[in-house]
Amino acid sequence: MDKGIGKKYNMINALEVLGLCKTYADFALDSVSFTLPAGKIMGFVGQNGAGKTTTIRCILNMAVREKGEITIFGLDNIHDELEVKQELGAVFDEVFFVETWRIREAEKAIRGFYSGWDSKLFGDYLKKFSLLSDKPVRDLSRGMKMKLMLATAMSHGAKLLILDEPTSGLDPVARDELLEILLEYISDGQKSVFFSTHITSDLERVADFVTVIDHGRIFYTGTKDGLLEHFRIVKDGIVTEQPTIDEILVNISKKKVSYE
Repeated sequence: MDKGIGKKYNMINALEVLGLCKTYADFALDSVSFTLPAGKIMGFVGQNGAGKTTTIRCILNMAVREKGEITIFGLDNIHDELEVKQELGAVFDEVFFVETWRIREAEKAIRGFYSGWDSKLFGDYLKKFSLLSDKPVRDLSRGMKMKLMLATAMSHGAKLLILDEPTSGLDPVARDELLEILLEYISDGQKSVFFSTHITSDLERVADFVTVIDHGRIFYTGTKDGLLEHFRIVKDGIVTEQPTIDEILVNISKKKVSYE
């Protein structure tokens, strides 16, 4: 069967996860399912330990799934792993470059892994992000390090970016810059972004779709607007029993003088 690039990019969905299961001694992903259409941004939300990073590790085949299916542009993430990873860019919350490397050395280390690496495009990103090629990695701020990670992730023609807590620890200005980069990245309608976060304002800015995971299970997956339509935050300055409300509450936080 022909699995050429043109055929793949005609697929409707950039990422499909169906019935994903992964068990550890003290945690399990339980039939995790969601779909990210091409050309869209999906925010992946959940408290620490909910299963976000485990799900991402399974998508990247850094952790082997026990059950379920994961396809990227219609290709299986395990059986077609080498081909799939040519079309992926991954950015984690920690920089994986050697601190003593200069930026040009970081490119030299990465470019050999990708047949579609474009040094000119990488140089263009460096100029756009105000990164100097002879700057040592250790001298970069956290925001600049994230930009360097994005530059390497996007310089081989990746059609899907997978980001694990990319805005964590960034100041508000750096966060805004990173989110603008993601919006520009998908502007051609072919590229997609899947990013985990616990910062809800990031979702409000850029996400088209939201998937909420809680204790290894999907609580909600769908459009951002759909989430906002189906759930509300209710606040009151008087702490009283609300039997008619309690039965539809997802969660409640009670304080001495109020509840939310």
